[in-house]
Amino acid sequence: MAEANLPSNEEVESYIRDRNNWGRWGDDDQRGVANLITPEKVAAASRLIRTGRRVSLSRFLPKTPGPGNPVPAQHWMYKLDRGNGGGSAGDFYGLRYHGLSTTHLDSLAHYWNENRMWNGRDPSQEITFDGANWGSVEHFGDGIVTRGVLLDVPKYRGEPYVADGTVVHGWELDEVARAQGVTLEPGDAVAVYSGREAYNEANPQAIWGSRPEKSGLHVSCLPFIRDNDACLVIWDMMDASPMGYEWTVHSVIPTYGVLLLDNALLQPLAEACAEEGRYEFMLVVAPLKMKGGTGSPVNPIAIF
Repeated sequence: MAEANLPSNEEVESYIRDRNNWGRWGDDDQRGVANLITPEKVAAASRLIRTGRRVSLSRFLPKTPGPGNPVPAQHWMYKLDRGNGGGSAGDFYGLRYHGLSTTHLDSLAHYWNENRMWNGRDPSQEITFDGANWGSVEHFGDGIVTRGVLLDVPKYRGEPYVADGTVVHGWELDEVARAQGVTLEPGDAVAVYSGREAYNEANPQAIWGSRPEKSGLHVSCLPFIRDNDACLVIWDMMDASPMGYEWTVHSVIPTYGVLLLDNALLQPLAEACAEEGRYEFMLVVAPLKMKGGTGSPVNPIAIF
C-alpha cells in the first residue's frame, strides 16, 4: 500500500466507531484484550523458554532533566546509624511516569476518545482526584504473562532507525511479520522496534522526543492491532507526530481495550532475537499494585 493511499479521516473514524471491542467480554469488563491471555496461553508461552536467556525491556529511571524529560524522577537516599559502626541505607523515589522517558504500562484508564473510556465509560465520572474508578492498573496486579513477538522495522528496511519524515504503517508491520516468518496469535504482546537508541546516537542535538515532529507509528496501524487481537503493544517511538488525524495509535486503549507499554528499551531485544534466530519469546510484565492507577512503571522481561 503506497503513501498516496493513506486512510482518509472517514476511514480512520470507522476504525474507532465501527470496530470497537466494547461489550465483547461484557459491559463490566476492565481487562480488554488481556482476557485472551488464558491459562492455556500462558502455558504455551512458557514452552518458548529454551535457553533461559533473559532480556530487560526497561530503561533506567530518568533522573536527569533534558529533552523529553521535563519532570525527572526523584531519588533521595537516607542512612540510619544502628550503632557500633553498623547501619542501613534506604531510598525515596518520586516520578511522573507518563510521558516520553520512563518505561511504563498504560492501563485502560489512561486515555479516552470523544469523552468515552474503555467500554463506553464516562471519564468525568470515573477519573477522580483519588484515582481511577474504572480500567485501572490494579486489574493486572497478577502480572501479564504471554507470548511476545518483536517486529524489527529497521532490520526490515535495511536502515539503523526509523528516520525523521518517515512513519511506520500498519501494512508495513504485516510485511515485517511475513519477512520474519512470524504468525501473530490472539493475546500476543507485539513489540515494535523503531531504533530509538540508534536515532539518539545519530542525532545527539535532536534526540527523539525533543521536538514536536516525531517519527513513530501511524494511525494506519489501528487495523493491524485490532485484526491480530494484540493484547499489548510495546514500542520505543510510540505515536508519530504530527499525525494529520484527530486520532492516534493511543486510541487502541479506549477503542479496542489494548494496553500500551511506552518507552520500552527494544534494542537489546532486537539483538537477542537476531542472535537466537527467532522473534518470539515469553514476556513477563509485572505492574505495581496501585489501586486506581492509570498505569505503572514496569521492568518487562523477555525470556528465550
